[in-house]
Amino acid sequence: MASISLVGVSIAIICFLILHRFLIKKPPYRFYIISWPVLGMIPGLFLVLHRIYDFTVEFLESTELTFSFKGPWFAGLDMLVTADPANIHYLVNSNFSNFVKGSDFKEVFDAFEEGLFAKDSLEWKDLNKATQVMINHQGFQRLSMSTTRSKIKDGLVPLFNHIAEEGTTVDLQDVFLRFTFDTSLVTVTGCDDPRSLSIEMPEVEFAKALDNTVEGIQYRHVKPRFLWKLQNWIGVGIEKKMIEAGAIFDRVCAKYISARRNHFTGESEDLLTSHIYIFIYTTKYPLLNPNNDRFLRDNVLALLLAGRNTTASALTWFFWLLSENPTMVTKICQEIDKILPRSSSGKERPSYDPMEYLNKLVYLHAALCESMRLYPPVPIERVSPVESDVLPSGHKVEANSKILIFTYAVVG
Repeated sequence: MASISLVGVSIAIICFLILHRFLIKKPPYRFYIISWPVLGMIPGLFLVLHRIYDFTVEFLESTELTFSFKGPWFAGLDMLVTADPANIHYLVNSNFSNFVKGSDFKEVFDAFEEGLFAKDSLEWKDLNKATQVMINHQGFQRLSMSTTRSKIKDGLVPLFNHIAEEGTTVDLQDVFLRFTFDTSLVTVTGCDDPRSLSIEMPEVEFAKALDNTVEGIQYRHVKPRFLWKLQNWIGVGIEKKMIEAGAIFDRVCAKYISARRNHFTGESEDLLTSHIYIFIYTTKYPLLNPNNDRFLRDNVLALLLAGRNTTASALTWFFWLLSENPTMVTKICQEIDKILPRSSSGKERPSYDPMEYLNKLVYLHAALCESMRLYPPVPIERVSPVESDVLPSGHKVEANSKILIFTYAVVG
């Protein structure tokens, strides 16, 4: 009996020590990145999945900003994770031609296979150059400014007034996602305001399809390739939602493309019309195929994601930081009051050109840049070397391997 009691006490002590070590007391970072047989580092990853970005920042700061992640055997998830500024400069600048997105990346992003996201080398340069020309065009700048001002006046302000009167709370990230969806859809496709941002806050089919696609792409980055391929083939889970989203994209984008082609006048403000004009009526970009509706569809989606998700993320973090730093709010308001023209009654003059004054808001610009430095809208980028190479940190990378560029730790 005494021996049984002793065993019971011993088990209790061991259980207490385990709980204290791994639940009460924070485990050491090295515990989470143990490479287990068959499973690799996936078990530790699941334990920190709820705070994966923060954990990665903390872990990278505890190392030399670069480490090798080992996934399950034969799953194709092995990759080098780096936040070393020298490595990043080498990957995306000084030796850019050797580091491409690769075939695996294009499979993950097959929803936008003809868009800027999935292009490499000369095609990427052509499309990137053309997109910059379109965005910097005065017609697009005017449309962007007028659309944004109209959305603030008719969507954002009435919503916030309603929330204040009702005394309710609101998900600010959802508000900004709706705001940027509406403005991006108008400036990219030239369509009417879908009014997803309104007091009613309706669910918009196209916006929901974008959310499902983004979620599915995120899962594909951490799932074994054979698993998400199998789910896609069977049509289950998030892969089923992505298939349904693709059908929505085909139907809705076909309508936008047809409308722009049928009403084309030679002048373009929205980006879809600019794509049709630049690629059909000029010969500057011979590697691209603008006559292909899939090309136009995928670039519409890519531009919508770039305008919607990244901007909404930046705005959400920016206003969260403002809520934590009231001194910044005071300084920004003081600068706006000083720079923007006012009438004798103190109200903003409706006739002034905002573009004339925006560049003078230096403190506001600096605050936005600092917010994106601390919380980048696109914190992760994935590349693959064409040929084996050695990074400035001394890490060797094999051809066709995966490298994950993590910008959080660089700027945090």
